[in-house]
Amino acid sequence: YFDGKVTSRTIILADGARKTLGVMLPGDYEFGTEAAEEMDISSGELDVLLPGSDDWQRISGPQVFNVPANASFKLKVQSITNYCCSYLD
Repeated sequence: YFDGKVTSRTIILADGARKTLGVMLPGDYEFGTEAAEEMDISSGELDVLLPGSDDWQRISGPQVFNVPANASFKLKVQSITNYCCSYLD
């Protein structure tokens, strides 16, 4: 995504749970959700603007944040960031 600045790979676990594992390079991004998501930042640093908020939140790995279904959120990635996104449907 975003001209190769965000990469992700989908995995399906034995219980049917779907996750994406990825890397984000520094930059500004906006993502949309269909299902609710849990974003587990394992390393790196970013700022996130969650739906319904006017305040950016600093996330430094390891740290987790949640995004509701059918929403969009913005990220300002400050350093190379590794993540695991779990879909909570």
